[in-house]
Amino acid sequence: MQMIPNGSALLTSVNVRLYKLLSEINGAIAGYTQGISLNDRVVNAEYEITVDKGVKVTKSRVDEIVLKSPYTLSFTRLAKEAEKYQASHQWRDEFGNNDIVYYNAKDDQNDPEKNDTESGSQRIRPVFEEDPVFRRQTSYQHAAVHIPTDIYEGSTIVLNELNWTAALDDVFKRNREEDPTLLWQVFGSATGLARYYPASPWVDKSRTPNKIDLYDVRRRPWYIQGAASPKDMLILVDASGSVSGLTLKLIRTSVIEMLETLSDDDFVNVVSFNNNAQNVSCFNHLVQANVRNKKKLKEAVYKISAKGITDYKKGFSYAFEQLLNHSVSRANCNKIIMLFTDGGEERAQEIFHKYNEDKKVRVFTFSVGQHNYDKGPIQWMACENKGYYYEIPSIGAIRINTQEYLDVLGRPMVLAGEKAKQVQWTNVYLDALELGLVITGTLPVFNLTKEQNDKRNQLILGVMGVDVSLEDIKKLTPRFTLCPNGYYFAIDPNGYVLLHPNLQPKNPKSQEPVTLDFLDAELENDIKVEIRKKMIDGESGEKTFETLVKSQDERYIDKGNRTYTWTAVNGTDYRFLLLFHLFFALSLCSCCNMHITKEDAAYSETLKPDHFDEAGYTFIAPREYCSEVKKSENNTEFLLNFNEFIDRNTPSSPSCNTDMVIRVLLDAGFTNELVHNYWSKLSLDGVVAQFVLTDGGITRVFPKRAGEDWLENAETYEVSFYKRSLDNDNYIFTAPYYNKSGANSYETGIMVSKAVEITINGKLLKPAVVGIKIDATSWMENFTKTTIKSLCNSEICGCERNSMHVDCVILDDGGFLLMSNRDEYTQQIGRFFGEIDPGLMRNLINMSLYAFNKSYDYQSVCDPEEEPKQGAGLRSAYVPTITDILHLGWWASAAAWSILQQLFLSFTFPRFLEAADMEDDDFGAALPKTSCITEQTQYFFENDDKSFGGIVDCINCSRLYHAEKISNTNLVFIISDSQLLCRSCDPKPLMQAEKPGIL
Repeated sequence: MQMIPNGSALLTSVNVRLYKLLSEINGAIAGYTQGISLNDRVVNAEYEITVDKGVKVTKSRVDEIVLKSPYTLSFTRLAKEAEKYQASHQWRDEFGNNDIVYYNAKDDQNDPEKNDTESGSQRIRPVFEEDPVFRRQTSYQHAAVHIPTDIYEGSTIVLNELNWTAALDDVFKRNREEDPTLLWQVFGSATGLARYYPASPWVDKSRTPNKIDLYDVRRRPWYIQGAASPKDMLILVDASGSVSGLTLKLIRTSVIEMLETLSDDDFVNVVSFNNNAQNVSCFNHLVQANVRNKKKLKEAVYKISAKGITDYKKGFSYAFEQLLNHSVSRANCNKIIMLFTDGGEERAQEIFHKYNEDKKVRVFTFSVGQHNYDKGPIQWMACENKGYYYEIPSIGAIRINTQEYLDVLGRPMVLAGEKAKQVQWTNVYLDALELGLVITGTLPVFNLTKEQNDKRNQLILGVMGVDVSLEDIKKLTPRFTLCPNGYYFAIDPNGYVLLHPNLQPKNPKSQEPVTLDFLDAELENDIKVEIRKKMIDGESGEKTFETLVKSQDERYIDKGNRTYTWTAVNGTDYRFLLLFHLFFALSLCSCCNMHITKEDAAYSETLKPDHFDEAGYTFIAPREYCSEVKKSENNTEFLLNFNEFIDRNTPSSPSCNTDMVIRVLLDAGFTNELVHNYWSKLSLDGVVAQFVLTDGGITRVFPKRAGEDWLENAETYEVSFYKRSLDNDNYIFTAPYYNKSGANSYETGIMVSKAVEITINGKLLKPAVVGIKIDATSWMENFTKTTIKSLCNSEICGCERNSMHVDCVILDDGGFLLMSNRDEYTQQIGRFFGEIDPGLMRNLINMSLYAFNKSYDYQSVCDPEEEPKQGAGLRSAYVPTITDILHLGWWASAAAWSILQQLFLSFTFPRFLEAADMEDDDFGAALPKTSCITEQTQYFFENDDKSFGGIVDCINCSRLYHAEKISNTNLVFIISDSQLLCRSCDPKPLMQAEKPGIL
């Protein structure tokens, strides 16, 4: 087989011609930009490096919201008043009718006759109003009470609890009067009662009439974290033959419930034993009790089977060995063994004497099921090892008995008194009352009464909690002073993110804490592992390095330089970090010293819909430019609101963010001049739209009719190709989304974009991204015409349309199809090439043209998995060689010419503001979706090599291929023997789309 001829010389000459053409276009743009009236002020503006200042200012704002004195005062006051009210409360065995007055949050407001009135209590019906803060009905005149379904609300304990906690209502109200920004204030009682303010109905019966309320405040993340110290727990499960049947089911359910009492501050493992002891899962030591690990343990517990005989010595020996293993991470505070068994005669005294003579490990024992076994031995185990003994005869006793141990573990905190009273801030979780993502500050409430022997009571009354919405914290991080690829985030001591743009749980009904590790929120590398460790250790620092970056739409991977700057949040365990793009440091305050002029304000006229015909269809990012401008997701409505305000006020209005207003008005002016001086004078074949997106939030699409079909987000910071263009120096081609339902996604066109770069006073700025949208059909026609050799008498003369011998395709750097010489591929534009030609795509990966990165999304929800449709293997056929006929270098050059000629002729704004620097440089619809982990795979160019070639070997045939990257783009041109002539290759698709992951 002969070598493929080298066409690099011809390719070079074509590129020289293209660059000359581009230089001429740059000259025209440079002449245009000289006329921009605002140019002098742009050149003379101060471009400050204010990264450190940005970190300090934002950190101080976060410090303020989580540490501000009203919050601290609220916690302290609530806890002290609760302890005082309970200490002065006189226990009553009986209550008269209407002695207790309260609002039960589960009362049906629409049918008061359904509300049971217990002896000794009287229900009240608050008057509710829609609350824009809580986005639900509330009443600030009352607090609400929630009582778990499995607790009788008429019991003496509950009535006494309702009696003394009623005084907290006045404290709630006083706190809100002093700080109206306070959200939910909650007292969670150790009895399960929760009193929260303001009052709000627990469940909307009209929306979920048959919903069963399983809420118990003692199982909420914030209560668990505030009620006890961190613990190392080893759950020991009797799996002998005697526990089969119902008893085994009760044990499994009890262990599952026990796991639910643990938080991320705890460490746990589950061990089963009979004749021998073994881990029930793949974990061979204690692991952090996070959602992911607990889920694996639960799955393993369900698989426990009963056989053999009970050997407590084997079980406890194995348990103590794990608890006393100090070579792995652990809480190093409370140490506990939880034994679940049906009973036995053995006491295993020698094991406790060997491992626990100093009683540092508490042992709690649970007798499960209804049987006649001697309970004395397991009672002895608990009492001799500073634990408690419980009985679980039926399923109704599981929930109460598996959480009472928390009272015992809370005793050291009560005895420590004020030293133990420290506000703790939780991980992120979804608020039960639909406030969204919140963190909660917690403070334990102690029982200060004394027992009859004058000994101090050692019980925790409950936990006080005050919520802080993540949305409130986000408002304090000035996102739009960063570049689109910069952001703030924070992590807790476990490495979980508190703030991060990728913290977006997709299951709004999940009751589990939202635990997304920093290394799962981003693409992991060794430097990020090091940064995570330093942040957890409370260090401050800064690091700049190259890293892989996942695109906004999660289809692509780019390599970009990022600078991470981190520090600690005062008085909390949180760590705060600012990430920014390399050029961001030079543009943080690009408008700091600019002042608005009448001419600037006049640019707002170009944002009005009646100017769209001449100025292009215009979108404005829905940002909070002025507090009096009502935000709207409807672009036309938001533009009208913005223009109406600007017509009546100046950007320097006290209600406005002056810098943001100036930026958006300047961008409106620049983009309007672009339309009038350049776009309106061009007539381009095959181009359906020209567009510009700016950092200030302007998107202009020309002509107007193209803007009416524009599907991109009006918020430029959320547009994937815009952010990718900032990370790349090339022209970025973006494939349309391939729609498996058969819709013609290719008809939306192919995006081509490039970042505008200007250098002012030696500083690089990227204020905008410009581009065109190509009509896919016409470009495919031009592609096949341009890549056919003229005066050719051979059987194969190039990338002829629907050729039987040759497949010609153009892929982008993500492996998505953009062009082909085959009509059948037209409707597959935007589809991952591994699903179209799996054998060839696998070879491109093996030849290192493409690399791939696998990551996991721990916030997904899953539908039933669809099996990929696979056709039967096609029969092999004779494959004519193309080596002697095809001049691959020439075809690569021709493909480059076809694309770049039209690209550069139609590209509208390659040197934005050039005069500033004149250099030439649904499980299914019927079933609810459930939380799951999905696997994502993105492909990218592995290296900078330009040419690749090889052979696709199949069973009894082979295919020759050659690939050539197209200069200054993210494209690769591939020519190969036709797939139709070698049908014995592996037809199994190579998938890129998200799918359920297996860890």
